[in-house]
Amino acid sequence: MTNEVKTANGPLAGVRVIDFSTVVMGPYAAQILGDLGADVIKIESLADTARVGQYRTTPGMSPLNLNVNRNKRSVALNLKDAGQNEQALTLIDTADVLITNVRPDALARLGMDHAAIARRNPRLVYAHAQGWRSDSDRAGKPAYDETVQAASGLVDLAHRAIGTPVYLPTILGDKVSSLTIAYSVLAALLYRDKTGEGQLVEIPMVDTLIAFNLVEHLEGHVFEPPTGRTGLPVSMGANHRPARTKDGFACVIPYSPRNFRDFFTAAGRPDLARDPRVNGDMLDTADLPYLSECLHTCAPALTTGDWAEVCAKHSIPMAPVLELDHAHEDAYIREGHLLDTVEHPTEGTIRTVGIPVRFSATPASIRRLAPRPGADTRSVLAELADHLSHGPTDEQRQ
Repeated sequence: MTNEVKTANGPLAGVRVIDFSTVVMGPYAAQILGDLGADVIKIESLADTARVGQYRTTPGMSPLNLNVNRNKRSVALNLKDAGQNEQALTLIDTADVLITNVRPDALARLGMDHAAIARRNPRLVYAHAQGWRSDSDRAGKPAYDETVQAASGLVDLAHRAIGTPVYLPTILGDKVSSLTIAYSVLAALLYRDKTGEGQLVEIPMVDTLIAFNLVEHLEGHVFEPPTGRTGLPVSMGANHRPARTKDGFACVIPYSPRNFRDFFTAAGRPDLARDPRVNGDMLDTADLPYLSECLHTCAPALTTGDWAEVCAKHSIPMAPVLELDHAHEDAYIREGHLLDTVEHPTEGTIRTVGIPVRFSATPASIRRLAPRPGADTRSVLAELADHLSHGPTDEQRQ
């Protein structure tokens, strides 16, 4: 694969998105829309790029940015310059969607706040993502994934589960917010297509992750007065972890009495298979800590491969623990093209993460690999000038 232009035929073909965002949350959301066929134009600055991380060949082309900026064209503009600022605004005039995580005061200084943009392009879906809700006393304060994990209760859950407050080793707040941006934009586009009206869509990271966490972890506090603590008990137990097998680790999750009986029998523990706790019609929640302890005691009896065969035979949910260093060797990942080796026009041979969803009629696709910062400035601005003179062509919408 190269950056040769390919026609978009995904479900969002014909939709133009302006990505005026930085780091991961906004760019990842815009990339998802690009994967679905949208024409995504990234507006960024060469003087103060937020493309973070070490690079191999080209500044700004770090692994992280290669993973969140594909299916985009990059336009580098100095928005403090009146002429270039107007070029950016005119690009936004041609768009269906704007995604930004720039702070409100900076947007206002640039003339890119929602009120100003809506006067120019009332059909625009204006998606503004930020750390905190705009009507709160924390509005406008900086937020990073770690602060979001802390403020959303995720750190508290980890503390209670493992005994020490830690951050998850993934930027969950950013990426969950990215997904929320994507589905919110799609909903607003559907409304716009029905009514002709654009709107402001606000996506606060902290609010998003609080809602995400509380789906299961509100638990006893669903009721008033509470019937128990917050935190889903099965997820908070000390043994809620992969089991050590004879040669590694595996996730083995028996969910029924029969699952447990078959597991214990395979482990050579007929005594546990005869236990009354796994011979009723249903498992008793109160018995799960004991059964989980027994599972961890029994798991070293077989290798991970052996357990895979046993669990497949008896329909017990099971997965080996994927070691990320070897992800590209995993058969499931290879067959699903979840990691493919491609030739990038400036960065050489790279691995690119695949698209996880499949459409039978309008397949998503990777049409462009992530561009270097400003790579498409000249061609996009030429298209813009042509658009102003003659109107958009079909090619310019791809």
